[in-house]
Amino acid sequence: MLRSESGGDQERMRRALAGLRRYQEAERRPPLPLMPAVAEAGGAVLRDYGGEGSPVLFVPSLINPPSVLDLSEERSLLRWLAGRGHRVLLLDWGWPDGTRRKLSVAGHVEQILLPLMGGLGERPALVGYCLGGTIALAAAQLGGVRSVATIAAPWRFSGFPDEARSRLAGLWARSKPTAEALGVLPMEVLQSAFWSLDPARTVAKFEAFAYAEDDKAGDFVALEDWANDGPPLAGAAALELFQHLFGEDRPGRGEWLVGGEPIDPTLLPCPFLNVVSTVDRIVPDASAAPAGERLELDLGHVGMIVGRRARDALWEPLADWLSRTAARC
Repeated sequence: MLRSESGGDQERMRRALAGLRRYQEAERRPPLPLMPAVAEAGGAVLRDYGGEGSPVLFVPSLINPPSVLDLSEERSLLRWLAGRGHRVLLLDWGWPDGTRRKLSVAGHVEQILLPLMGGLGERPALVGYCLGGTIALAAAQLGGVRSVATIAAPWRFSGFPDEARSRLAGLWARSKPTAEALGVLPMEVLQSAFWSLDPARTVAKFEAFAYAEDDKAGDFVALEDWANDGPPLAGAAALELFQHLFGEDRPGRGEWLVGGEPIDPTLLPCPFLNVVSTVDRIVPDASAAPAGERLELDLGHVGMIVGRRARDALWEPLADWLSRTAARC
């Protein structure tokens, strides 16, 4: 990938490799302590971030840990929102054990998210990030919620560029035997899938980091550690993600069944905030659900969560929307 994206430019290759070495050797901050678990289902737990009022339940992607929502004291959407008077809960998917390995993406809704929602004693607001937003939309149709917000969530998978879908199909064809043998798809395979969606940025960010100022290094390292970390994906979920969602676009075609029902975001019986990025190379805006109150941002897939403009562009509007919809419901 480095040779391809640099066009054989030796200076660019040298800078990118220097940035990679700097990342590898950088000192790491101690991670934030995990918040207490207040409920459990299928090995996943709900973590309580405190706050007041009706619950706001964050649903992260099945890929990568949920810590991007709680990256540091200064860059934690969850802690900030709890401080704004919302009771914040985080679904921590944990590690897929023997039972979980047989759960599809839909199965994670049916056997984990919906039972956890049912144990809250009141209807939550759901906020889903990336694939967690796709999952949250299904739960919102089936489970009875006050509202649902999605952030950079794919729905119409045919909205991804044809080249990207073709590369993902090839990656899955090569990786499927491994997933079937192990019962899981290793994180390293998933990370290479993300690289394939935006290879130019993957190389450019390490080029830039080679000469980045020291005061910016900590944030870069923390974010890259998050991006390169996480449990494997359950084998059944990997099959559904690559074949049925990316390959066949079942959600976009109205054919994705969860709990025996086709999921249709245009028919949701609750308020729906659809946050999309016009510059996202991981989840392009063309893949967003054609429904809801649309909030368009010119921030990248991760920048909208932890970037320097994230608070003004996303955190504040999300908090205001949650307050308004809570008052109506």
